[in-house]
Amino acid sequence: MAVLEVADLASGYGEVQILWGVNLTLEKGKLTTLVGSNGVGKTTLLRTVMGLLRAIQGTVTFAGQDVTHLAPHARANLGLVLVPEGRQLFTEMTVYENLEMGAFSKRAQAHVQDNLEKVFTLFPRLKERRSQKAGTLSGGEQQMVAVGRGLMAEPELLILDELSLGLSPLLALNLFESLLTLKKSGLTMLLVEQNVQMALAVSDYGYVLAEGKVQLQGEARSLLNNEEVQRTYLGI
Repeated sequence: MAVLEVADLASGYGEVQILWGVNLTLEKGKLTTLVGSNGVGKTTLLRTVMGLLRAIQGTVTFAGQDVTHLAPHARANLGLVLVPEGRQLFTEMTVYENLEMGAFSKRAQAHVQDNLEKVFTLFPRLKERRSQKAGTLSGGEQQMVAVGRGLMAEPELLILDELSLGLSPLLALNLFESLLTLKKSGLTMLLVEQNVQMALAVSDYGYVLAEGKVQLQGEARSLLNNEEVQRTYLGI
């Protein structure tokens, strides 16, 4: 069963078209990765899926509902949740207050305490630092808060944009391990990531975006062994 279906999607900024007929299907309970070089349209695709950019053509279907023309907050209320690139935390607010900000929708408000415990179980360090200002945390801890805030929103689909950006290899590995834990819980996720090898290693399925179009797609393991992917993204 598909949680998200993107069909023949075109989008861009003003008169500059970035995406050209993109098709994407995310299966329930699966971790899907979208990879590609800088500037090929990955963030544009996410912004269009979230309703932050208007689609020029095509449709976005979420949980069986056409959401192509829905406002971003309406999509979030349905459980379409984005963890943005760069974390975008409220740095003067505490870890707890930042997490609370994720539970703004009606669907999330009924499960605040349960979701908070899930976040603290996934990231015990955040429980230790719940009263600390987010701006004083390390980069890895801030990324944990960003992911935790997304989980507080009771997502049906969690989209993560550049999870490992600016992190040490060890911290990145810890966060990727947390994705495996979330996948085991049945959460559907879409990961956009520059670390192609690690992203495909933890994913079920992958898409390769180039020049605003899907150039390759398939089981993550097969993409990891694909000569073109190895040559272009892994330097093999």
